[in-house]
Amino acid sequence: MLSKQKIFALGLQHVLAMYAGAVIVPLIVGGALNLNGTQMAYLIAADLFTCGLATLLQVMGSKYFGSGLPVVLGCTFTAVSPIIAIASGGGLATAYGAIIVSGLFVVLAAPLYGKLLKFFPTVVTGSVVTIIGLSLIPVAMNNVAGGEGSADFGHPRNLLLALITLLVILAVNRLARGFLRSISVLVGLAVGTAIGYAMGIVHFSTVGTASWVSIAQPFYFGWPEFSITAIFTMIIVNIVSMVESTGVYFAVGKATDQKVEKRQIVNGLRSEGLAIMLGGLFNAFPYTAFSQNVGLLSLTRVKTRNVIFAAGGIMVVLGLLPKLAALTTVVPNAVLGGAMIVMFGSVAASGISILSEVDLRKDGNLLIAACSIAVGLGSAVLPAMFNQLPEFARMLLQNGIVSGSLTAIILNIFLAKTKDDTVPAALPDTAPAAVPAAVQKAQ
Repeated sequence: MLSKQKIFALGLQHVLAMYAGAVIVPLIVGGALNLNGTQMAYLIAADLFTCGLATLLQVMGSKYFGSGLPVVLGCTFTAVSPIIAIASGGGLATAYGAIIVSGLFVVLAAPLYGKLLKFFPTVVTGSVVTIIGLSLIPVAMNNVAGGEGSADFGHPRNLLLALITLLVILAVNRLARGFLRSISVLVGLAVGTAIGYAMGIVHFSTVGTASWVSIAQPFYFGWPEFSITAIFTMIIVNIVSMVESTGVYFAVGKATDQKVEKRQIVNGLRSEGLAIMLGGLFNAFPYTAFSQNVGLLSLTRVKTRNVIFAAGGIMVVLGLLPKLAALTTVVPNAVLGGAMIVMFGSVAASGISILSEVDLRKDGNLLIAACSIAVGLGSAVLPAMFNQLPEFARMLLQNGIVSGSLTAIILNIFLAKTKDDTVPAALPDTAPAAVPAAVQKAQ
């Protein structure tokens, strides 16, 4: 049984693992829309607050809402360009009106989507999880170099800092035991940040200027307005997120050694829809299951939901106390990149482990895995190849997880020859309670 202090430390580790991905969306959107400093501060605080609520809603698990899986929710990057486009033309009120309605769509469509899960057999699931891990590797490497667009991108000190962070994480995992081993990423981030401070690249100016308290306010940017075109656009964004989240749920199931049932996925997507509506209510963003944290589950071997409860609570507090939130931003990008290498690599390894259960000697299975991984990774590495397509097609195909998943599903329909190849045993129509016994026991 983990003590409260250990659960807090493990929860903080999850928050730090996903923090950069969470705050980059409000920073990009706010910058593109020329929001002032006060508005930007609110946007970040509201985003963290809603991230925490969304995560708590997801992990609790009830009859209709919450998967009961140790899943962390964060704002989806897929929504960045559409939100900027909608807000530039019709204002932020129109963007948030579309987010609220699209969230309601996800809640209502989740059961129908659940009926499509028969198209996710083991070969498709393994391919999708592998794609999730591989498509995140470029993100890790951009951070290793100092962050895309940074003035010192590729500077040797960034590469050295990332290497030191990675080596510390590996050393703690190899040499330590018990609780210390489970917080290896947190130790690596702390050591890397301390060395970065000694190098003079860690600054606390943002902490000093941040306010102490910020309360998320409904409709901060005005009452929502509704546009059919904007609503349709955000529905497409959230359909993309539903496919992406499905892969994350399967990856979490592999990391926690349990079969993910259809009811868990449907309830999880309902929770995401409710979280998206909360994002519109508090003028934040649409939310989706974060793949950044899946690798951490595999790496730490700590699979209790209590840790994710702690992570959700920490994010709520950070959203209410911007000065504390600013403190977490001092971790250099290169340090985060070093940690991301092992976390994202762990996700890809989980996918390969799932594929090892599939008989790839069957031509259909081999082609499904080969083509879907190639398409997914290609889309993630070179999204610009789809720039000349219509916006709807770009939105789907430039997301490597979605393009790879669609490829795997379509190929499975046409190439699978036997019932065992097409029907996933892990997804029966009559599933047990939303919170599986294995997860309850872990608590």
